Amino acid sequence: MILKGKVTKGMGRAKKFIFMMSKSFYYKTGINLYPGTLNIKLDKPYNLEMDFIIKPEEYGGTFNVQIQKCRLLQENAYMVRSEKNIDDKGDYKQDIIEIISNINFRKKYNLKDGDIIEIETLDKL
Repeated sequence: MILKGKVTKGMGRAKKFIFMMSKSFYYKTGINLYPGTLNIKLDKPYNLEMDFIIKPEEYGGTFNVQIQKCRLLQENAYMVRSEKNIDDKGDYKQDIIEIISNINFRKKYNLKDGDIIEIETLDKL
C-alpha cells in the first residue's frame, strides 16, 4: 500500500524519546536510529499495522510505541506511533505519521515542509 502526504514540522521532542528507545529498537532490528523523526501529514488517517511494539518498561516511558516497517525514497524506515496518539487523544491525530530510521531524511534528500512524500508499507517482519 502507498500512503501519500506532505512533510510537516514536528513538535521538536522526538530526540529525547528516540534516545530512550534506541537500545530496545536496536535489539529488535539491529538498526541505530538517527535522533529525530520525519513527520508526514497524510491525505487521510492511517492506523498502523504493527510489526512490533516497544513497551514502556523497555525504554522507561509511559506508553507502548507501535512500530510498522515502511520504505520511502527507496530507503527502509519505520513508522512509529505512541499509544497515547491512538483515537486522537495525544499530540498527533491519525493523519500524522512519524518516521524513524538511521537516516536524516531532511538532510539527505533536502526535504522541506510541504514536500510530497510517498510511504510504501511493507509486509510484516
